[in-house]
Amino acid sequence: MEVRRITINIAGRIYPLNVPAAEEETLRKVGKQIENMIKDFEQNFDVRDKQDALAMCALKLGTNAEVVSLNHEKNIKSSSERLKSINQTLEEFGN
Repeated sequence: MEVRRITINIAGRIYPLNVPAAEEETLRKVGKQIENMIKDFEQNFDVRDKQDALAMCALKLGTNAEVVSLNHEKNIKSSSERLKSINQTLEEFGN
C-alpha cells in the first residue's frame, strides 16, 4: 500500500499527515469542507475565534453523521420487514 505525505490546512494551522494514497483525495476534500464551514460560521454567526468555529464544525459534522446512521438503521429495518413480507408471500404461493 502506497503511503503519501500530505499537508492539510485547517483554521490557519498546517497538519502534516501520512495517508494511504487511496485516501488522499478524500482527506483533501474533507479539509476543504471544514475550511468552508469555518468561513461560513465566521461570516454568519457570532463566532469569537477559530476554536469556537471548530467546535461548531464538530457539532455539525457529528450531527450529520448521527442522522445518516439513524437513517441507515431505519432503511435496514424497513428493508428487512419488506423482505420478510415478500418471503411470506412466496411461501404462501408455493403451498
